[in-house]
Amino acid sequence: MTDNLINTVTQLGSPKILVVGDFMLDVYIYGDATRISPEAPVPVLKIKDTQYSGGGASSVAVDIAALKAEPLCLGVIGDDPGARKLKTRLHEADIDTSGLLTVPNRPTITKTRLIGLAQHRHQQQLFRMDQESTEPLSPDVVDQLTALYQEKLDQVSAVCLQDYNKGLLDTDLCQRFIAMAREAGKPLLVDPANLSDYAKYRGATVITPNRQETSDAVGFELNTEADFARAGQKLFDLLDLSAVVITLDKEGAFLKTAESGQIIPTRPRRVYDVTGAGDMVLAMLATALAAHCDYTTAVQLSNIAGGIEVEKFGVATVSREEILSEIIGQTQPSAPKVCQLEDLLTPLQWHRSQGQTIVFTNGCFDILHKGHVAYLQFCKSKGDIVVVGLNSDASVRTLKGPERPINSEGDRAAVLAALTSVDYVTIFDEPNPLTLIEAVQPDILVKGNDWKDKGVVGREVVEARGGRVLLAPLVEGRSSTAVINKMKSKG
Repeated sequence: MTDNLINTVTQLGSPKILVVGDFMLDVYIYGDATRISPEAPVPVLKIKDTQYSGGGASSVAVDIAALKAEPLCLGVIGDDPGARKLKTRLHEADIDTSGLLTVPNRPTITKTRLIGLAQHRHQQQLFRMDQESTEPLSPDVVDQLTALYQEKLDQVSAVCLQDYNKGLLDTDLCQRFIAMAREAGKPLLVDPANLSDYAKYRGATVITPNRQETSDAVGFELNTEADFARAGQKLFDLLDLSAVVITLDKEGAFLKTAESGQIIPTRPRRVYDVTGAGDMVLAMLATALAAHCDYTTAVQLSNIAGGIEVEKFGVATVSREEILSEIIGQTQPSAPKVCQLEDLLTPLQWHRSQGQTIVFTNGCFDILHKGHVAYLQFCKSKGDIVVVGLNSDASVRTLKGPERPINSEGDRAAVLAALTSVDYVTIFDEPNPLTLIEAVQPDILVKGNDWKDKGVVGREVVEARGGRVLLAPLVEGRSSTAVINKMKSKG
């Protein structure tokens, strides 16, 4: 599973995704709360900072951009300072806002949160103030939105409807947008409003309610796997969907498709702030499905992205790099230095995704001496990650004779792993490391200068990938054979 997830994240590309819904401005006013007002039993907030970010559909767009996909926005904003601040934040993320229609006399939806700081560190939301209008849109505005939707639908690989029930996505417009996406063959994902009737989402591709929203929509509580399955089936049948994704907090998500229903678990989290978690889940799902992922993989990635988000304060983005780090960390929290080849390939793939240079060298390293230490330090100076291919005991006997090695492969590997210049050690049985080099695919292959005229094994493999072969200087008079012979002469 880990390899599949890493491959998926590294190959997502930059799909275009149309984000339709209630675009909001989030305002966070931070201040020290050090005393109680003498006028009333409330904290007095001494303002220290004010920050602005996108909320609602804006948050989804920013999350998509952070995942290196390309969001296009469609919605309405007011002609007010909030709209200008919101567009500024979206432009800073290089997001197309040409689909945001300015509607005079309709305020930009703005949520202002007062955040108290205790001892300048501990954040606690004290109060929230909302500015909005939920009045129906005029027919003229609806027609403009429909024309823009059709124009942008032709440009994208998927559509997100982010509905907060603020007057934009009424039943007629939802059904119109869903029908147009179906006709165009584009997947359409819905993060629904908290409604008791989901009929307006009928015909969507995927719907992503949380546990409470699902309970309100289906009319019963969701406490057991049987409840999840029953609710998923009900929504699946009632709304003519391709998939239902019910987010279940610490339990992960329940995925219902035509083929099956299953809980896709997630790692327990230190939940700091759930604000924006649903936006992150929708963004990751849309990005994955736009890149033609299967539903199971898309939900697994969404679990990870949403889990990372809840450990941050406020509406926070999650990057592909963070997701990759989490994938590696879930299965290999502390990757052992000494490992088999099959256990080495996944960490190496992650290191590459971080832009790190892989250096490979190999040898018997029977009795470690000053020359070995200098040689491995040379390897480390040429890249980020040093992988040592260590000849097994059988391989050493083939190369050096029946009396070698002096130290077992386990002992030799342990000594190498103790060096800070070595990141991974993997043992191989073949007389030469060609097969290992083909699997590791290093950026740099290092051998000692004594191989200058011998022909370095693996050179063609490395150079064919654009890598380099380097010859390391040797410390005169230092070799395992010399050390062994000196020991024998004194014996």
